[in-house]
Amino acid sequence: MTVLAGHFAGHLRELRNRVLTAFLAILVGTLVAYAFSEHLVRFLMVPLVKGHPTLAKLVYTNLTEAFVSYLKISLLVGLMAGFPVCCYELWRFIAPGLHRHERRLARTVVFWASALFAGGVVFAYVVVLPETLSFLLSFAGEQLEPMLRLDAYLTFVARTSLAFGLAFEVPFLMVMVAKAGIVAKGYFARQRKYFYLAILVLSFLLTAGDVLSAVLLAVPLFGLYEAGILISRPFKGMLKTES
Repeated sequence: MTVLAGHFAGHLRELRNRVLTAFLAILVGTLVAYAFSEHLVRFLMVPLVKGHPTLAKLVYTNLTEAFVSYLKISLLVGLMAGFPVCCYELWRFIAPGLHRHERRLARTVVFWASALFAGGVVFAYVVVLPETLSFLLSFAGEQLEPMLRLDAYLTFVARTSLAFGLAFEVPFLMVMVAKAGIVAKGYFARQRKYFYLAILVLSFLLTAGDVLSAVLLAVPLFGLYEAGILISRPFKGMLKTES
């Protein structure tokens, strides 16, 4: 009993140390990001300038708004910078209990999930945000002058980027479901029309009702869904056979 308690206490200490390491990585990333917060905000304003070249400044209407906005964007960057460390610490904690093929699968899962999320964020920054902002700001004229608040703009950019990052995980999830043998062969192809409808609804919800952003999200999702169908075909039931 004493040996078992000591073994459990050792696992708790290891878990505490790894969580602490992950937290410190996020903290360091956040502090470094805050030191360059003005440059980060300038970088995030690039889609705005592309969409509306004459609008090169943001405003803030609350004394603490600029500080809080800089802090939030720094924390977001810190979380992104610390994500690899968090994955590594989680991997080191669970790896001793995994079989060799499970370790290979875990590495593949982390890599493709991260790559697809990053691809979605880049697509949102390069393609979607400039087009969406150009459309939304096209209503400006002699009687309407856009005055974008710092916090609202950064929230819009972060929400859109997060929505596209998560949405680009669709083919990865399809492959994992097929690999686990959860669905029958050809299931995604047969249920295409229902998933297309779900994609439209999801796109509308993720973009908070912005029609243009929803369309720009739905179109690549249709392509990703079709790619997921093609990629998942060879993997049906592989996870069960490996184990």
